[in-house]
Amino acid sequence: MNQLILIMPILIILSASVILMLLSVYDKYSTKNFIVISSIFLIIALGFSIFSFEDMYSIKVYSDIFNNVLIFDSFSNFFTILLILGTLLTILIGEHYFLHRKYFKGEFFTILMFALFGMILLANSNELLTAFIALEIASFSVYVMVGYNSDDNKRVEAIFKYLVLGSFIGAFYLLGTVLIYGATQTTNLSEISTYIATHSGAELNLVYIGITLILFTFLFKIAAFPFQSWVLDVYRGAPMIITAYMASVFKIAIFSFFLRVFLQDIASIIDFWDTIMYVLVILTLVFGTWLAVTQKIVKRMLAASSIVHTGYLLLAFLALGQNGEAAYATMFYLIAYLVTAIGAFGLISHIISETSVRVTYDDFKGLSKERPFLAAMMTIFLLSLAGIPSTIGFIGKFYVFTEAINAGFAALAVLAIFATIVSVYYYFRLIATMYFYPANASCESVGFNDKRVSTYVIAFLAIVTILGGIGSAIVFFIPIPSIDTIIEISQMTVRSLFIK
Repeated sequence: MNQLILIMPILIILSASVILMLLSVYDKYSTKNFIVISSIFLIIALGFSIFSFEDMYSIKVYSDIFNNVLIFDSFSNFFTILLILGTLLTILIGEHYFLHRKYFKGEFFTILMFALFGMILLANSNELLTAFIALEIASFSVYVMVGYNSDDNKRVEAIFKYLVLGSFIGAFYLLGTVLIYGATQTTNLSEISTYIATHSGAELNLVYIGITLILFTFLFKIAAFPFQSWVLDVYRGAPMIITAYMASVFKIAIFSFFLRVFLQDIASIIDFWDTIMYVLVILTLVFGTWLAVTQKIVKRMLAASSIVHTGYLLLAFLALGQNGEAAYATMFYLIAYLVTAIGAFGLISHIISETSVRVTYDDFKGLSKERPFLAAMMTIFLLSLAGIPSTIGFIGKFYVFTEAINAGFAALAVLAIFATIVSVYYYFRLIATMYFYPANASCESVGFNDKRVSTYVIAFLAIVTILGGIGSAIVFFIPIPSIDTIIEISQMTVRSLFIK
């Protein structure tokens, strides 16, 4: 029964996918009905995940059936909660957007649930082929959502570019898996870890090559240099709310698996990739910053800035080899970026729901006068992305930079701090546009109703962004988890990886 409770979240999500698929056949169910049904399933799955979060555990459920290819532990449950919560927030913050885009039908929410199913399966994978299948389930679902409106040429172009490149990079993952299997005679992560611990020298050559090829897939999915070429066009072509989902939730799913591999399975040889990662961090930060500075379309600017945030996360990954505390910094930063990215992208989707304007910087002129509440919320999210004190983004960057310095990468930390300073320019440029320029006559909003679910979600995320920055030490009368509590939870989940 305990094992059944542990797998209930993923079973609920899979059931939701099937049920929504069957309901999508009937025209009598509106988009609003599918939003409600999807949200109910997600809330139930989230409840089961939180229920299982009290104690530290690590169980290979129904090993006689699954042959140890799946592992359910506090670590995977931590990411399951983030993935479910991120998907729920994406649906709720996109409510206004979905209702004013007639092409969003029931099958879209089916695909979204299948994407979440693949991501949760990836977080619980204890075997390379299982992880590949989970990754492809999630990836192909995202491909479809990117090009969901086939009448839009930009979206058709985006899906083909993403599909071709994603399929090509998937071949590297499979080739790496084959090489690892050739050396170890297994694709089970636990057994690979044992092989690495008991062999050395030339016996590990194929393992090194195989992991490097798999690393290519990781770098592509998180849009690190030199695999970032798809980001601007795909993010630009995708529906705004899907861009939010890709930039935050999908990225968390990728990190959930590779963080497990780095911490639990190849920790003893992780230093082998330090030089490669060192160079990639530099190039990712520099190239992402240059792209963000040169963009004139807000959506492309946020897409380019996501590359810079990937650089920060890679810096934390690099520090893992020298400082295990960097794992907690990585997990906290993922939380910070989840809240802020969904808030920023979701808010833009809310603004453009009833109109096709507000795409370039100029389109945001005078927003503070037209819709002061949304301008204030957008300012909070941009301040967090820029790492300004009193926001959760500042705390996330502080932890990453501190752990990088402690690991001996002070020069890279200085570069990352410089990239953060430069980011103030392109984030504050949008803030200045909203507050210090008169509105364009063609962009004046008419008939907007801010009393919607998406508006309240935007406000909620903005509050979390602020409370995550100042902690509960100041707002002591609100029973919220403090920053230290989140770090302690991260530490507990990481320790669950080493339960024998």
